[in-house]
Amino acid sequence: MDSVVIKEELSAKNGSHVIGRLTLNKPKALNALDLDMATIMLDALLSWQSRDDVVAVVIDAAGDKAFCAGGDIVSMYRSMVEAEGGVPEFLETFFKTEYTLDYTIHNYDKPIIVWGAGIVMGGGMGLLSGASHRVVTETSRLAMPEISIGLYPDVGGSYFLPRLPEKTGLFLGLTGGQMNGTDARFVGLGDVLVASTEKDTMVDSLLQHSWQPNDLAGQVSTLLGVLKEPEELPQGNIEKHSDLINSLCQGDSAEEVVNAILNCDMQGDKWLSRAQTTLQKGSPITMHLVFEQCRRGASMTLAECFKMEVNMSCRCGESGEFQEGVRALLIDKDMSPKWKYASVDKVPAEVVEHFFSSPWTEETHPLASLGK
Repeated sequence: MDSVVIKEELSAKNGSHVIGRLTLNKPKALNALDLDMATIMLDALLSWQSRDDVVAVVIDAAGDKAFCAGGDIVSMYRSMVEAEGGVPEFLETFFKTEYTLDYTIHNYDKPIIVWGAGIVMGGGMGLLSGASHRVVTETSRLAMPEISIGLYPDVGGSYFLPRLPEKTGLFLGLTGGQMNGTDARFVGLGDVLVASTEKDTMVDSLLQHSWQPNDLAGQVSTLLGVLKEPEELPQGNIEKHSDLINSLCQGDSAEEVVNAILNCDMQGDKWLSRAQTTLQKGSPITMHLVFEQCRRGASMTLAECFKMEVNMSCRCGESGEFQEGVRALLIDKDMSPKWKYASVDKVPAEVVEHFFSSPWTEETHPLASLGK
């Protein structure tokens, strides 16, 4: 059976340098990230980190549809059902591994190139956002759509969403708004926008390059800079709507911002209307979590954000809201989640605060060693 992640060490033409390559290999599941995949990737990155011959790492995926459509939430659902309201042990293990992987990518001391073609959502955004070289194409569809399943934009979203231009991150987190390659480049989540046919050319150029020991990242940037752009660039949505997005998200509370978006006349704009509808159908608890994670995360370090997110994610696992969201979307597929609260203004403040409380002491926290 093929591995869920194909690990390769590709020799550069001079014979003394290596390009590490990790290919997500579950195309039928849109390369949704499971625990085995995260473990294989983390182990490979840690082993390559200390090797002088490894000059760069490429992370890509099998198939054309998706780089990674998210985390393996069906396995999470099963563990939540079994845990019956407690923090599922599987969730703790999964999030600890996934967030450690994401943190490692953010802090890697060699260039990491992520080929973000096709669907890049949820867990896929965690892999992409921290890479030193984020490649998007005309097929890229990026989003953090957790509002629809009663979770929240995790995998470092507490760090990268509030650092997008002005209020863009808050809007995208609340509405699950999709970004194409042009949008990703505008907000700073894509470094280069190239034609989707250029992947083999990119890998070949990395192997043919005469690597010098200094400024590996600069050498990668130069190689990526000569790849062909798409014949037709996608029409972006975020830049042209940025004034409206910023004005809608100025409120001082989740209630203010959510109601501003829901009550806005989107004047038939397809992208804005879809974002509005997604928010309207989403979890009122998640609405508060997104607002709070952006507010808190704006002044936190990356390690602090991931530690906060493990707390939040495991609280989501015990609350029932996440379980209900997955049930409606992927298990029973009735698309009619029964959220705990009818609207954003019905969620008590103490309920929201509980999601930010830690189930562990500082010493026993799953990510206690992160950033130290």
